[in-house]
Amino acid sequence: MTDMLLIALIAFLGAAVAGLLGAFALRLIRHRSFVVSVTVVAAVAVTAMLAGTLAVAWAMFLSPHDLSVVTTVVAMAAVVSLLTAVLLGRWMVARSRDLTMAARSFGDGGVFAAPVEPATAELAALTRELAATSAKLDSSRERERALETSRRELVAWISHDLRTPLAGLRAMSEALEDGMAVDSPRYLRQIRTEVERMNGMVGDLFELSRIHAGSLTLTPTRISVYDLVGDALAGADPLARELGVRLVGDRIDAVPVEVDGKEMSRVLGNLLVNAIRRTPADGTVAVAARNAEDGVVLSVTDGCGGIPEEDLPRVFDTGWRGSDARTPPAGAGLGLAIVRGIVEAHEGRAAVRNVTGGCCFEVTLPVPTA
Repeated sequence: MTDMLLIALIAFLGAAVAGLLGAFALRLIRHRSFVVSVTVVAAVAVTAMLAGTLAVAWAMFLSPHDLSVVTTVVAMAAVVSLLTAVLLGRWMVARSRDLTMAARSFGDGGVFAAPVEPATAELAALTRELAATSAKLDSSRERERALETSRRELVAWISHDLRTPLAGLRAMSEALEDGMAVDSPRYLRQIRTEVERMNGMVGDLFELSRIHAGSLTLTPTRISVYDLVGDALAGADPLARELGVRLVGDRIDAVPVEVDGKEMSRVLGNLLVNAIRRTPADGTVAVAARNAEDGVVLSVTDGCGGIPEEDLPRVFDTGWRGSDARTPPAGAGLGLAIVRGIVEAHEGRAAVRNVTGGCCFEVTLPVPTA
């Protein structure tokens, strides 16, 4: 038993010396290639085994022949181990290089294409994460392009919608100043109308800027959907009568919601005004509210004739005003963008779909907590 402990101690000391030297070598080459590191690790293992074996052999006073035999066997094992380590390192480096090239492609704006060669479990996991990141970046780039397009459209529409009334205001003010206005009261009424319209446009821009900046402050209170829709219908009724559009709101469930009454009234008002202006005379705009599994759903259905399928994803984008057939005589395409911003601030969602003869805008609000 004492001999075995002595042999174990000698082998441990020889292996420990080799291990310390290997750790020092790894620290020196920590910035070198993975192949070098793997080779050093294999060399440390082989050297530790060789040192321990030779130390024990010398302590046992083996004959020169036996000692050479042991040394030769250990040396051959060392050669095979080192070759295996080098091959493994080169394979790992090749897979890592392929992954690096693939990652560089989507970093430059392309799409990540995973290497076709098989890799280790760790590299495979990294490949999956890079693929997921690539998909997220591609989606972000698409959203950025869409936002940039909507910003440009918004600037163009705002410039157009401001230039025309400003030119008219200038002409009318000059006519009044020069005493050339035949009907001064009519000119003054027209000036006031244009000023109110531009004031509403500026108000929409301010509201949208608050939404985008995240500074929209909500004061939620519990209110019945029936009362909320009733107030919105009452506010939109004069415009509907003027344009000859029927307002229908006979499918309203008296369910409670916890919302900011002022902001949600603006949402319904924008939807109703949008629907009334795009529905032909003698058409119908229907408002409904129901309690669904995923929340309280408010819907406004118009008779606009529908929206092209390719335009449906852009309906709530800032500055979108649709095709020429649906372009209103006024407005900068901010109403629906404000609708989506306010609804999302309430942790809800806004959607639109085509129905027979028109389209249906739906606002889903979360069910209030008890």
